[in-house]
Amino acid sequence: MANVTIYTTPTCGYCKMVKQFFQENNVEYTEADITTDPTLAMEAVQKSGQNGVPVIDIDGKIIVGYQPEVLSEALGL
Repeated sequence: MANVTIYTTPTCGYCKMVKQFFQENNVEYTEADITTDPTLAMEAVQKSGQNGVPVIDIDGKIIVGYQPEVLSEALGL
C-alpha cells in the first residue's frame, strides 16, 4: 500500500474531489489541513513549488490538483 498524504483546506473543492476519488478506490491517506498548521503549508509549497491545494504526495511523487488519470497511475489502479 502506498504512503499517501493530501495537503488540503476545508473549503477546497478539488481537495474534496481527490478525497472522494481515494474513498471510491479504497486508498488510505493522511489528510494535512494547511489551515491548522503553518508548517504543513510550508511543507506543501516546498514539495510542489506552488501555493495551491490539493498537493498529493504518493510515496514521494508529487501531484498538484485533481488529476484522476495521474492519481490512478501513481497508485497502480
